[in-house]
Amino acid sequence: MKKTDYSEISKQKLEYLHYSPKTIQLYISYINQFLNGITKSPTELTSKDFQSYLDGYEFTSISQQNQVINAIRFLYKNVLNKKYDKVSFKRPKSEKKLPQVIDAQFILDKLSKIENLKHKSILTLTFSVGLRVSEIINLKIEDIDSKRMIIHIKNAKGRKDRIVPLSSNVLELLRIYYLEYKPEEYIFNGQNSNQYSIKSCQNIFKKYINPKGHIHTLRHSCFTNLLENGTDLRIIQKIAGHSSSKTTEIYTHVSNQTLNKVNLPI
Repeated sequence: MKKTDYSEISKQKLEYLHYSPKTIQLYISYINQFLNGITKSPTELTSKDFQSYLDGYEFTSISQQNQVINAIRFLYKNVLNKKYDKVSFKRPKSEKKLPQVIDAQFILDKLSKIENLKHKSILTLTFSVGLRVSEIINLKIEDIDSKRMIIHIKNAKGRKDRIVPLSSNVLELLRIYYLEYKPEEYIFNGQNSNQYSIKSCQNIFKKYINPKGHIHTLRHSCFTNLLENGTDLRIIQKIAGHSSSKTTEIYTHVSNQTLNKVNLPI
């Protein structure tokens, strides 16, 4: 079997298992790099060959290193049909970085000054319940339930669905936006497509909130603000769509309210 055949089979199996298009593209890129970087047939590789390849890879971040390992592990398990747990996949230690957070009042002041209705609606909705940028661009008109005052988030990270609360202020803003832009399927459409792009979302965040920041900061800022206003961590976990409470607990480390309760020695 040719190396290109292994790549094609990997793509087919990734699609069959409903991996996201972005993940499929990333995995295939790393699998192709791996297949082109080895001299043996993939079926003849040993754990030492895998580890040698990883040791010689110039990773740009720990995140990328984990992605490369995941891609090769997928090839090993799902295409080569070998038990990957017998292979020495040495993973890097995760970085202990706290999420970047912006003061809620600062964000609200910035949002109030945005004149472009679409841009204002995107950033306001993102901040209101801490949506991921992929969730924002995939929202459809049918996902907004104004009777129950909830938003249906479908096929989000981990292919999970969840519901999040919808505030009356955000609903009113979306209604005004709808009357002006009249979207047909997705709530936010682009200039040349029926769906807004992630890049465009990043650009408007940089334009109105922080030129050096990332729109994901609105998500972290939302949950930190909810925590500071007394929202239970379990509720925040549900809104965020976190599988583990430990992921949500990171916001206790960046909360001003938590820090202000500390009795300093002097």
